[in-house]
Amino acid sequence: MRVRCGCFHGWANNGNDMSITYFKRYRMQFSLARGLFVCPVLPPYYRLIKWDDELVEAHGEAKFNSFCFEIDASVFPCLGDREGCRRLMNEIAHRDSFLPEATWLLTYQPPDQRQPEFCGTVQGIRGESGSGAIQNLGVTPTHRGRGVGTRLLYQAMRGFQASGLRFVILEVTAQNIGAVRLYHRLGFRKVKTIYKAAEVAYA
Repeated sequence: MRVRCGCFHGWANNGNDMSITYFKRYRMQFSLARGLFVCPVLPPYYRLIKWDDELVEAHGEAKFNSFCFEIDASVFPCLGDREGCRRLMNEIAHRDSFLPEATWLLTYQPPDQRQPEFCGTVQGIRGESGSGAIQNLGVTPTHRGRGVGTRLLYQAMRGFQASGLRFVILEVTAQNIGAVRLYHRLGFRKVKTIYKAAEVAYA
């Protein structure tokens, strides 16, 4: 076994040209007692939509388009599959710990566009000991860099706060340097380093 690109990497002799890779991930935590960070205003034509059971498909589509070409689709293969994202969203929504108040869909619809584009998603679940957990915060590539991901995160955290939770946790792949820096800037702190094993194809 050897280290590559911040991941522990080992070959699996399964005849399928696959290898087992251990992706380094950070668990990060934010204390709601300190208050929320300053949140940017949504740019024109964007809208945040609160959770509704009819939005499973829309969240799944936003999730797929946000993650299908990202490192997280290697860590969690279902994120690289449209049907996998739909099933994942359905599974999250049926958990006893699912928190609708912390689950939001982001849409974009300028005046010349007939249908809204599902361009961002975040889900929240209730964890243990007064915690809330961010699940699958994603923004599609063409809508990044506009502050909408920060707004999605803020909206979810308001839901955790309104539910009486004391702190929020999330996990992020260490190679996603931009996301790690953003969460740190917003007040999240690393509390644990973990490794997630995944099978990936190799040349």
